[in-house]
Amino acid sequence: MVFHKGASLLTKLRSRAVQQPGLRNSVRWFQVQTSSEDLRSQLKELIPEQQERLKKLRSEHGKVQLGNITVDMVLGGMRGMTGLLWETSLLDPEEGIRFRGLSIPECQNLLPAAKSGGEPLPEGLLWLLLTGKVPTKEQVNSLSKELRNRATVPDHVYKTIDALPIDAHPMTQFVTGVMALQVQSEFQKAYEKGIHKSKYWEPTFEDSLSLIAQLPIVASYVYRRMYKNGKVIPMHDSLDYGGNFAHMLGFDDPAMQELMRLYVTIHSDHEGGNVSAHTGHLVASALSDPYLSFAAALNGLAGPLHGLANQEVLLWIKSVVGECGENVSKEDLKKYVWKTLNSGKVVPGFGHGVLRKTDPRYTCQREFALKHLPEDPLFKLVSNLYEVVPPILLELGKVKNPWPNVDAHSGVLLNYYGLTEARYYTVLFGVSRAIGICAQLIWDRALGLPLERPKSVTMEWLEKHCKKAA
Repeated sequence: MVFHKGASLLTKLRSRAVQQPGLRNSVRWFQVQTSSEDLRSQLKELIPEQQERLKKLRSEHGKVQLGNITVDMVLGGMRGMTGLLWETSLLDPEEGIRFRGLSIPECQNLLPAAKSGGEPLPEGLLWLLLTGKVPTKEQVNSLSKELRNRATVPDHVYKTIDALPIDAHPMTQFVTGVMALQVQSEFQKAYEKGIHKSKYWEPTFEDSLSLIAQLPIVASYVYRRMYKNGKVIPMHDSLDYGGNFAHMLGFDDPAMQELMRLYVTIHSDHEGGNVSAHTGHLVASALSDPYLSFAAALNGLAGPLHGLANQEVLLWIKSVVGECGENVSKEDLKKYVWKTLNSGKVVPGFGHGVLRKTDPRYTCQREFALKHLPEDPLFKLVSNLYEVVPPILLELGKVKNPWPNVDAHSGVLLNYYGLTEARYYTVLFGVSRAIGICAQLIWDRALGLPLERPKSVTMEWLEKHCKKAA
């Protein structure tokens, strides 16, 4: 194994680790992949050692306790309960998400970009999530080409979507398209032929890469069908994944293509406990193929408490503008926030089930806005909300995390570049999330993870158990 660009990247990361102790764990494992072998070959090398690692972990530490389960956890959506293996990312309440040990700023610095100093290419993140190694630009270009070659959608998929009312929610149309793609599943075909379980990961890998490749085409078809009179734009034969997605939606501004690269990258994975990731893992644990599993994940993502929140944020911000104007004062903004809360609603885009500080995905989007649209009125409004909302939520005393999350910013950026249809935003989230869910699903199959089957209890059981404990 050799290092890409000599030791310069490692030196840079190590010097930062001296100043920031939290980075040291990243440096400890960090390797930059330079081999010319393709992604499948890399996985074939990695899987046996990770299988042995899991076997050793189970045999030597299988009885080690990871914490106590309380009644609050059972009644509170299993929050704080450790109960799921998810290799591709880890979410720290104070620090935010790390993709295979790398923070978002580190990914922006280290993953290959379409242009010098640009945003990371989503294909690079896919490689990182699958292998734990940073790919070279050549490897990312090769993966981009492979995804383009796989991006062929059968006619029956379009016909299935067209059978729906044109005003059906974009997520309904998108999920329908994904389900229609399922008939081509290589995993299902291999399973029906009796493939050995040690090989499950191979057709899963094929399905996952094909699904990831096809999703932007299906998603853009839904968008053009609903909002652009059905005038479909074909894929460009030289653009990368994020750039092509923007292009097929109808946006060829280089800045919008950069935004799409950033958007897809930061929305790709957020460890395994969120609704969409957990749903995908749960359904896949029954040996459902990647299409079925991801379609289930999308249905979870469509909920207002999960992926639909990015739609709600922009609609709420526009309601502020509608009532108070674009140049609303902070004092009037406070009044509108209180009005929202007193009506029994939440301020969308603030708070998180795990994070206890500002979401780093919000921060990198803010940095993008400062670079590309610093004078945009809606961006200025979002900036003012960052100052106004958290103190109010803290005053209420009911919120553990009053800080903005990823959804608080994405809609304003998309709106600035002309993608104004807020109902569609969750589809963008869905395309992005496929990268993380599918990467982990490949590892689920490679590691032979079992059917997920937690124990449930009744309130009567809890009451009796608590009386005995007392």
